[in-house]
Amino acid sequence: MLRKMRKALTVVTLVGLLGTTAACSSANDNKPATANKGTEPPAAVETTKLDPNAPGWKTDTKPIKFDWYVNFSWFTSKWGEDNTSKYITKKTGVDLNLIVPAGNENEKMNTMIASGNLPDFITLDVGDPNVQKLIDSGLVLPLNKLADEYDPYLYTIADPDKISWFTQEDGNFYGYPNSSSSPNDYKKYGEQYTSNQTFLVRKDMYEALGKPEMRTPEGFLNALKAAKEKFPEVDGQPLIPLAFHEFGDNGNYSLEDFLQNFLAIPQQKDGKLYDRSTDPEYLKWLKVFRKANEMGLLSKDIFIDKRPQMDEKEVQGRYFAMLYQIADVGVQNAAVYKTDPDKIYIPIDGPANANLDQPTLSGPGISGWTITLISKNVKDKKRAIEFMSYMISEEGQKDFCLGEKGVTYDTIDGKDQFLESYLTATDGAKYGAEYTYWMMMDTNMWLGWAPPTQEPYLSTGQWTKGKTYNFSEFTQLTPGGTSPEGVIWTKIQQLWGKTLPKLLMSKSDEDFDQLYNKFLKDRDNLGYDKVRTYMQTKYEENLKKLNKA
Repeated sequence: MLRKMRKALTVVTLVGLLGTTAACSSANDNKPATANKGTEPPAAVETTKLDPNAPGWKTDTKPIKFDWYVNFSWFTSKWGEDNTSKYITKKTGVDLNLIVPAGNENEKMNTMIASGNLPDFITLDVGDPNVQKLIDSGLVLPLNKLADEYDPYLYTIADPDKISWFTQEDGNFYGYPNSSSSPNDYKKYGEQYTSNQTFLVRKDMYEALGKPEMRTPEGFLNALKAAKEKFPEVDGQPLIPLAFHEFGDNGNYSLEDFLQNFLAIPQQKDGKLYDRSTDPEYLKWLKVFRKANEMGLLSKDIFIDKRPQMDEKEVQGRYFAMLYQIADVGVQNAAVYKTDPDKIYIPIDGPANANLDQPTLSGPGISGWTITLISKNVKDKKRAIEFMSYMISEEGQKDFCLGEKGVTYDTIDGKDQFLESYLTATDGAKYGAEYTYWMMMDTNMWLGWAPPTQEPYLSTGQWTKGKTYNFSEFTQLTPGGTSPEGVIWTKIQQLWGKTLPKLLMSKSDEDFDQLYNKFLKDRDNLGYDKVRTYMQTKYEENLKKLNKA
């Protein structure tokens, strides 16, 4: 499927925005003076000029508490329970009530949107259709208008390319991304970039099997079979030979763009978007996984487990192989590494096309990972946009990443860096630094503060170098919201989400073909051609925006 975590939005030039906001004033500046009833001239109206070069948050640090909804059920950090969050609250006056869904994220968002009762801040996956729903329904505020009225400092510290990328047809931008890399970021930091997409195996098991090749269908299935036979149990629990990301209403990321990138399937041909989901190499490998299920190599757990259950099984070492994001096993790998370095998960060459081409893995893109918006129900517009500006600024990024000076970091040899006492602490969670509060993180800026990479992270990052590409032009393509194309695409995604598990559990390749052909027919009947036309237009717009940047 052309599904991924990104979706393009139409752009307007930022020149007008920057030109008008650099000298903007408070809301009262543009109100005409009321004429006196007498003959005396009207009294002068006092105005307060807003300084675009001065952080607005510093003018008001009185205590205030915002509700912040993070649409990821696996996120468990609690603001105010660690040193970093306490330090930021003391410094800015801003306290946060972090809210996460207890179950299905999409159901929670739909309920909030239907009620119109939203928390102050909202963070969602940038490709979540609910982003556009929130915008189209008028439930979130334009950040540029908030900046114009309360805090033009936002324009001084925000990346204009990212603002431009997220600007809607109405001339407004409603959210700001994290983990985003613009074309200029690639020029500056590109050599340091790695991909999050990996094929992982448990090191000791893989080596005990003689490091089998797993790039071909035959080698892949043989290795899974050998692992199950040699290691039927892990500490009394059945081995799970293969794992993917969790299955959801719209499918499974591991088995869509992720797998297609490993197979080096092109995303466009001769300037036209290519439907990778119909590529013969892709279908061949889906049938490999179907065969794995037929051979008893796919556990039922992988179809129902969510992130917390997967995290637990990673620590237990119950998976042999995983087509999975390396960042999502980082914490677990680090914990295992301290007790037994041979039991960690390491990246190896995984599924490949018939030519055994190197994978074309997704690197950082301008769309980023998540986007944060401010709702129309926000309790204090001024303090909210000022806090967002603070988080985007270098000062805010440094506070969230490094924490409090003298506690988690200090200036050593002229460079701000983590203290050894923090890096070696066994109770690092009490500090809350680094990636604890990632909602607005600028991963490029954080590169300058990152400690030297050590195992088990070093080898995993090195493996992806040379295989990592900038696919920004292919992000933000899918329609969302309540547009006709958005409604069609939502139905197609849900159709795929129901079809994919059935494909893997089908009894034969013939049954697989029958199910898949039915999916294609049903997809066409839903209006897939309209979605394809929409995506092609967005793709061409993306190219223009990136060329301009």
